[in-house]
Amino acid sequence: MAARVLCTCVRRLPAAFVPLPGLPTLAAARARSTPCSPWGPGRGLGLRSRPRCSVLAQVPGGVTQLCRQYSDSPLLTLEGIQDHVLYILKLYDKTDPEQLSVNSHVMKDLGLDSLDQVEIIMAMEDEFGFEVPDIDAEKLKCPQEIVDYVADKKDVYE
Repeated sequence: MAARVLCTCVRRLPAAFVPLPGLPTLAAARARSTPCSPWGPGRGLGLRSRPRCSVLAQVPGGVTQLCRQYSDSPLLTLEGIQDHVLYILKLYDKTDPEQLSVNSHVMKDLGLDSLDQVEIIMAMEDEFGFEVPDIDAEKLKCPQEIVDYVADKKDVYE
């Protein structure tokens, strides 16, 4: 069973390599085939034919950059985070979308109270998938501060 899981992971490995903008492109050489079973061809898996796994090799001079992504969601950028934050604030029923900007203060400009601020932070936690400690949540007073906080936690730098 472990050999089967390993084969599946190794087969999916080329899909994890993504060229990053501004860096030399990923150089994936032709994949060599190796048997997956440590006991020899076809043993231990109950298969008649010999299973194969692809292994990546690096071309000399090429830079290999591994980019991990654990879901089907697109990679986050500062603009994407800012769009998400403003969209959530526009959907909040107590905010006026016309008064909303990146630098507007939640309490002074939008007229929200501290309970509304807590609800907004909870919506951000749901949207971005991590918990914001209460100490940090008290400091997030405007959308730009929320964007900067999320970018810092998600390691997004541009």
